[in-house]
This record gives sequence, C-alpha cells and structure tokens, in this order.
Amino acid sequence: MKVLHCMVVDDEPLAVKMLENFISKTSFLVLDASFTDPVAALEAIRGRRPELVFLDIQMPDLNGMELSRMVPEGTRVVFTTAFKDYAFDSYEVSALDFLLKPIRYQKFLEAAEKARQWFSLVEGAAEPSPGAPQQQDSIFVKSDGQLRKVAFSDIRYVEGMKDYVLLHLCSEKRPLVTHITMKAVEELLPDNFMRVHRSYIVALDKIDSVSGTNDISIGDAFIHVSDAYRASFEQYLSQRMLR
Repeated sequence: MKVLHCMVVDDEPLAVKMLENFISKTSFLVLDASFTDPVAALEAIRGRRPELVFLDIQMPDLNGMELSRMVPEGTRVVFTTAFKDYAFDSYEVSALDFLLKPIRYQKFLEAAEKARQWFSLVEGAAEPSPGAPQQQDSIFVKSDGQLRKVAFSDIRYVEGMKDYVLLHLCSEKRPLVTHITMKAVEELLPDNFMRVHRSYIVALDKIDSVSGTNDISIGDAFIHVSDAYRASFEQYLSQRMLR
C-alpha cells in the first residue's frame, strides 16, 4: 500500500487537532508535523518535502494560496477552508482537492484516497517496465473499479467535471470516468496535449479544424478555447501554419 507523508497547516488549533485525528485513522497517511504558523510551515515543507499538505487558506502573514505556490514540485495540496469562494482558485494551483469546513471524515478520506491514486499514477508513469523504452506511452486509469491501461495515442481529449475527469478515447464511444483533478491529469500527459479551457485538455494531433473564433473541432466535439489559454494556443497554431 502506498504511504503518503503529510503535514497540516492551519492557524486554528482545534482544526489542527481534528485533522491530526483524521490522519491517525487513515492507514496510508503518516503525519510528519503540524503547524499554526504558515511561515514556519513553509520552511519545514521545503526541508522535508512531504507528499501531501492539508492547508488552510485564510491565515496571517502568509495565506494558503500564496503558500501553495511555493511548495516543492513533488508536494501536493488539499485545501481546508470555511470559505467556498476559494474553490475556483484552488484549481489554478497545485491542489488535489478542496475540503469545506466543517469537514466530515468521509470527505477527508475521499480526498486522501484521491491523493493516493494520483501518486500511484505518477509512480506508474515514471517507472518503466523491464525492457521497455524510457519514454512512457501510456498511463493506468482507475475506472469502474479496475485499473485500465490507456495509451496516450488513444486519448482524443480530456473533459473535467468537478472532481472527475472524462477521458474521451478514439477507440471507444463512451468516455472513461476517473476520480482525479484536471490539473493532476494535465501534469501526467505528454507535451502533445494542451489545456485550452478550464474544463478541457486536447490532443493537438487529433484536432480536425479550428474556426476563426478559436473553436476546435475534434472528433464529434466542438471545444472553445477560453481567453486564459488563447495566447499559448494561438502561438502553437502560428508555428504550424502555412503562409
């Protein structure tokens, strides 16, 4: 069983105690340290590099959003906050999940399980099979209670739906549904995939056409390139356009 080392950062001592209790009840989590001071927490996170940080957002001196942008690359964040208005912002940083206080253990366990699945996927993509080339050409996706091996070349586009993603494949009519965030999937996919919308990642080599308003035709779908991703997509097009 994959074990995740974690830390808790929250300026409310009662919230810290609650999360410590939840962690102690979760067999695959190991608590490295807890902090009510976010500045001290950042120093410890950079030094010990835990896989997971349960992180409050509204804190003095250094808020959770700011702190999340400074954690090491291999550390992932689960936000814990009483303010649901931050949910959208959590998708723009290295957050695997967003837990709204008061937190029930069931919701905590779901977030922890999502983190465990994410790290298992990362390790699976990073470790080549004996005799296989170093560059990976597939990932394992947990869907319908089993792990499915999915070739990158079979993925047409990825669609985000809150805490789930749908992998739309060339070989199947129905998408594969798995419990993971769009940001986590984006980091697992190779360079020939591009995020073009908060809810869509496309395989660039599967695009059929692009309209003058940057609407992508890909398979049977039409996907609009949102303003936040327009510049990078237009740069990709300009580098491959006949003039």
